[in-house]
Amino acid sequence: MRVFVIHLTIALVCITEAAAARFEFARVPVSAGATVSADVPLSTEEKSFASDATQHVPDYAVAVVAFPRNFDPHRNWPVLIVFSTSDFKRLNRNDLVDFYRNAALSQGWIILAGDSREFAPRDTNGWRAAMTLAALDELHRSFPKSASWPVAVAGFSGGAKRAGLLAPLLFLKHYSICGLYLTGINQDTLSISYRTSKLSRAFLDTPIFISSGTNDHIAPPDRARAVAESMKTAGFRRVRFEPFEGGHAVKNDHTIQALRWFMALRQR
Repeated sequence: MRVFVIHLTIALVCITEAAAARFEFARVPVSAGATVSADVPLSTEEKSFASDATQHVPDYAVAVVAFPRNFDPHRNWPVLIVFSTSDFKRLNRNDLVDFYRNAALSQGWIILAGDSREFAPRDTNGWRAAMTLAALDELHRSFPKSASWPVAVAGFSGGAKRAGLLAPLLFLKHYSICGLYLTGINQDTLSISYRTSKLSRAFLDTPIFISSGTNDHIAPPDRARAVAESMKTAGFRRVRFEPFEGGHAVKNDHTIQALRWFMALRQR
């Protein structure tokens, strides 16, 4: 009888721990360490943003979020928001899985992407902003404490340009922007967006990590370095340029370095 009681106690403890390790995103049960996809509603403002792409704006976006294995919604977690290029018909969630997920999860980051179910009729900044903001809204509804979590933005190739254009909007929305990770970039969209958005000079303290392949023929190292210099000229004070041996690609080691750098600067 005593052995049975011991076994029953152990079983109950295991069940309780398993239940505690589960949580919900957009009412979809997921486990820590999982990647979840859910339909999330667009607000009136977000529909207005998306209307520059089509007259038939959907009611819902698709949010894809990956959570670290030790995720606990009561703790603070950094969030990496992903933007993909408009070329090659890639969605933000494609880049989340293909380029960032493993490296970011290894560093204890949440990774988030917002898209529609189908490709936009016109892939505009308003469309990307609407879908991303809807995904962030759902993160906050599901985990209220996430409203104060630090946010970094990542983009590869055209996605890096998109990240530069939309990071100021997130800053205007009072997100705690802790960094931009830009790979394969050949145009400084960030400085232009900063000037036109008329942001406070506090935005110039945002850390920017530019990763460049030495054999990148789409965004050659000299072009990428020129982007870094352009950002410095615009007033950005924390611009880091890092080359790597390779072509037009996202390097996992640089992803890890960038995320560690962002958090190290935040803790100073």
